[in-house]
Amino acid sequence: MRKPPTILATRTLADSRFLRAEHVDLEFSNGARRTFERLLSSGLGAVIVVPMQDADTVLLVREYAVGVDRYELGLVKGRLDRDEIAVQGANRELKEEIGYGARELHTLGTLSVSPGYMTAMTQVVLARELYPERLEGDEPEPLEVVPWRLSQLHTLLEHPEVSDGRSIAALFMAREYLAGRYRPQP
Repeated sequence: MRKPPTILATRTLADSRFLRAEHVDLEFSNGARRTFERLLSSGLGAVIVVPMQDADTVLLVREYAVGVDRYELGLVKGRLDRDEIAVQGANRELKEEIGYGARELHTLGTLSVSPGYMTAMTQVVLARELYPERLEGDEPEPLEVVPWRLSQLHTLLEHPEVSDGRSIAALFMAREYLAGRYRPQP
């Protein structure tokens, strides 16, 4: 296994409500030096939730995504609030975004959006045994809930409103977990 590079210095480039950009001066084990840029998450972490309405039906949401300037079809997701663990944040986000809570929640793993330059990590949570309960959220408009058969996941990949890598990866993780082919490490 290679020895990770040594961080020689970091310098803040810009700050926003969600991210801080910085230069990172590195020295690699072979003596090469480079400056990389990375985005540091300013939050407490995030969750993406796979809400199962029944054994084969996942509930997706359609919401506006400013990064691609269109409506995207994906999973419930959001930032963790102070003092929340992943399953608590997942249950809160479910109630805010789709009007359901879950009696059974399992953390399936952690995803990185872009590990080459971002520190943000998202925990994947499977939610089952849903029940109706709504909390006030921060969405500017009501989100459309779209049921989709997990057994038809391959057809979702062709959908023109589906491009969120976290949603796609989380759906595959859930499908493999539910089929008994994937077991998360404790």
